Amino acid sequence: MRKHHFLAFDIGATSGRAVVGSLREGRFEMQEIHRFTTPMVELHGRYYWDIFQLYGSLLEGLRLCARQGIAPCSIGIDTWGVDVGYLASDGTLLGLPRAYRDPYTSGVPDRFFERLSQRELYARTGIQTLEFNTLFQLYQAGKSGYAPHAAADSLLFIPDLLAYMLTGNRVCEYTIASTSGMLNPATRAFDEGLLHEVGIAPSALPSIIHPGTVIGRLTPSIARQTGVGEIPVVAVAGHDTASAVAAVPAESPRFAYLSSGTWSLMGIETEQPIITDASYAHNFTNEGGIEGTIRFLKNITGMWLLEQCRVAWKQAGTDYSYPEIVRMAEESRFDGLINPDDDRFAHPTDMAKEIAGSFASDGPATDADIVRCIFRSLAARYKEVLGMLQEMSPFPIERLHVIGGGARNELLNQWTADAIGLPVVAGPSEGTAIGNCLLQAKSAGLLSDRWEMRRVVAETVSLKTFLPKSK
Repeated sequence: MRKHHFLAFDIGATSGRAVVGSLREGRFEMQEIHRFTTPMVELHGRYYWDIFQLYGSLLEGLRLCARQGIAPCSIGIDTWGVDVGYLASDGTLLGLPRAYRDPYTSGVPDRFFERLSQRELYARTGIQTLEFNTLFQLYQAGKSGYAPHAAADSLLFIPDLLAYMLTGNRVCEYTIASTSGMLNPATRAFDEGLLHEVGIAPSALPSIIHPGTVIGRLTPSIARQTGVGEIPVVAVAGHDTASAVAAVPAESPRFAYLSSGTWSLMGIETEQPIITDASYAHNFTNEGGIEGTIRFLKNITGMWLLEQCRVAWKQAGTDYSYPEIVRMAEESRFDGLINPDDDRFAHPTDMAKEIAGSFASDGPATDADIVRCIFRSLAARYKEVLGMLQEMSPFPIERLHVIGGGARNELLNQWTADAIGLPVVAGPSEGTAIGNCLLQAKSAGLLSDRWEMRRVVAETVSLKTFLPKSK
């Protein structure tokens, strides 16, 4: 059987990469061929994504494939959620897409809730309230007279916009659309009443398609420029977390997952949304997954805490390696905890000082104490959120799968297993790119469903299980 290659563009809010995943006889392997920044531009107090530079990075990834003699069967793109680009009726892009980090939506949810209550909005969408949700971005764009909003013929989410630039075809992929705060999770369609509230005609959003659908082929011009030919572009799970969850190497549905990075996203995979008084009170969200599933999850502040401490320490002249950080956490005996999701840790000037200052007395005295405090606090928060999930889940949760960069943090994984009292299975650390590639393979007919995808991951990716230690 020949080896099939799939090109995944996995683009986060700070950096992106082009990865080639190869599948032959059920064995999967992966190589990174290009890494690039995700450029954000500040102009006159507004923040935008430089979509044209991103487009150029995609073309360079295609050129590198051609130079290395790699012939991809298809291409897939995943990115962060919520942000959109506006298109005119002739297909012209009406300016650069606004970035969710732009503070123009500050305070907007409270103004929107004067029209529709927060509880009613949650009942209609199952999405937690975040200031940067697409709904609030569009509402503010309309109220402020933002010209692209007024002139738009259609809207495309970022992965769909990049696919449009490659193929000329406009689509709206389900998982990325589900991050908007405008989708009805029961019908898997946009709530037209909410679109009316933000001044967007339902016709401005293309019909929703699901992961595995072929969007189109590279335009003849791009095929000539890059040398890869007119290969198909496939709609994968366009939201990066959805692609990551697709790669969870679970053997049965009775699992929870923790996508661990700057943010930690803990949740379960369900067939139907969970919209209850408890889910509203706990601020859980219902986002789209592959094969029409729901990712019922909660956002938790993750390694942002440590990343920002490292920035402060480096500015002060100390640049700790990751092995040093782990050793520091093991050697410290500090037992204090913080709430990682406390607002005071969202954007402090100096994270290390903010953590130390959060204790009335007897706070962390050394950098090692702060590292230990972060790791132990994350494990405690994971236990708390998993308890909420166990309360609301329609099935018993038997294990926690940790995917993403946090899968490599063995100390935190062990402390998490000790805290939750369940096995923690760590890996893959590159789940998003793997899920992107395997969804393309499924679209090509090489894999039957998400469970076969997960079997491939379990059989070909190095995993490590951490069992709870008795205290």
